[in-house]
Amino acid sequence: MYVFLETERLVLHPFTGTEAEADDLFALENDPDVMRFINGGRSVSRETIRRQILPRLLHDYPCFGTRGYWAAEEKSTGMFLGWFEFRPLDDYSPAVVELGYRLAGTAWGKGFATEGSHALIHKGFTDLGVDRVTANTMAVNTRSCRVLEKVGLSFVRNFTGDWPEAIEGSEHGDVEYHLTRADWEQRR
Repeated sequence: MYVFLETERLVLHPFTGTEAEADDLFALENDPDVMRFINGGRSVSRETIRRQILPRLLHDYPCFGTRGYWAAEEKSTGMFLGWFEFRPLDDYSPAVVELGYRLAGTAWGKGFATEGSHALIHKGFTDLGVDRVTANTMAVNTRSCRVLEKVGLSFVRNFTGDWPEAIEGSEHGDVEYHLTRADWEQRR
């Protein structure tokens, strides 16, 4: 298995599209607490995992020469924790990437989101040619907002996204955060 990034407690590697990964994703995507701020906690079919979610997670980005979504495993146990996104907004330019993560409820409150995000930001600015990291979440998702702030991203703006189906909290809109390489270097 190719390891993209390793931290003290995490191993991030590309998805491969196996049935075991589909099973892990099915469990993750069907946890109503995990999906509360994504789709209101509605269930997702195995067909959706195979036809929509896995292909998105398997997408290669020419500017990185690799993927932009990474399966996250706990280093000590090998247990699937979820995934991290560090995806270029343009397939052919690493200048601006979107940071995101979706972790199982059992991984919450243990610093995994912060640890993985810190490591991805460092790798982006030191190895991948990234100039700016951006992230969005629902304004009411205070836990994710706090993680973004802890890893150095700054609040940019509130905005109202185009929600195909309104979910609880969407009436408060979304928030955008970002971090530039210059700001990151200055804080180091």
